Amino acid sequence: MRVLLTGSAGFIGGAVAARLEADGHEVVRVDLMLEQAHGSAPVPEGTHRLDVRDAGSWTGLLRGVDVVCHQAALVGAGTTVADLPAYASHNDLGTAALLAAMAEAGVGSLVLASSMVVYGEGRYVCDRHGPRRPAPRPVPALEGGDFENHCDLCGEPLAWDLVDEGAPLDPRSGYAAGKVAQEHYASAWARQAGGSVVALRYHNVYGPLMPRDTPYSGVAALFRSSVERGEPPQVFEDGGQMRDFVHVADVARANALAVRAAAEAGAGFRAFNVCSGRPVRILDVARHVAAGAGPVEPQVTGGFRLGDVRHIVASPERARAELGFVAEVAPDEGLRAFATEPLRGHQDV
Repeated sequence: MRVLLTGSAGFIGGAVAARLEADGHEVVRVDLMLEQAHGSAPVPEGTHRLDVRDAGSWTGLLRGVDVVCHQAALVGAGTTVADLPAYASHNDLGTAALLAAMAEAGVGSLVLASSMVVYGEGRYVCDRHGPRRPAPRPVPALEGGDFENHCDLCGEPLAWDLVDEGAPLDPRSGYAAGKVAQEHYASAWARQAGGSVVALRYHNVYGPLMPRDTPYSGVAALFRSSVERGEPPQVFEDGGQMRDFVHVADVARANALAVRAAAEAGAGFRAFNVCSGRPVRILDVARHVAAGAGPVEPQVTGGFRLGDVRHIVASPERARAELGFVAEVAPDEGLRAFATEPLRGHQDV
């Protein structure tokens, strides 16, 4: 198949491009080479330097494409509220413009890179009162070292549970709001244009060629950079936050499966968690990364960031049942290997 891949020069986009080409697809590479992600790196050979916000002006590039795999986005939680217009422009407007151009060019299948952040907090259960939906954690509690979510009826700490794709969407950052908007635009496009959408909700992606030391780096890369400097990784809160870390090679494989599923499916929108299915504490993430490079014990700071959620752990069941996707890289092994794998500097992404 002919697949147009936006964000093709990025960390995840590059891995997806390599996987699609290895599977025999023809990949049309598109990337804006946004400075926040790529620094001053040159445009990779064979890449069309184009802005998805201007997709209406390059509709011709879409003609003859079977599936669009949309990875391009301004990523991360944002550093300040001043980032909101940039997220809305690149992520929301960019996706809307791309969808309109796809309809104009007669392309009816989309794979959309979404994120776990659409859920906000994960799923919680009270021993006495069953499933509960906690409000954002109050600042005085966080300042006092109480990082757990509590039952609104009895006040007891809530236990985390797996989040499936039917969970309510509750974005708690500008980036998260944009990801929800992207999904909603894609869903509306599927109904109005009769298109097929597979949305992949990535959990914490890591692996070789991950960007280092930018406001948009993932926590695994930040831990890795600390170890390289001979410093202990700094762990927020008490380190007990539960997450799912999925290797970029598995994410690329999930995209390859999704491309085929989107091409073969009828009209409609379907979302899937892309995760390892092996929950891990953030403190253990830091320990795995540190162990791969040397005996450096992480430092639990007790600090916190507003907007962070306590626990978010995905159910992998729908992706397994419908896409045939099961992650192959276990987080303990992958994170230890990650400690010595090459990263991308901000100037050579």
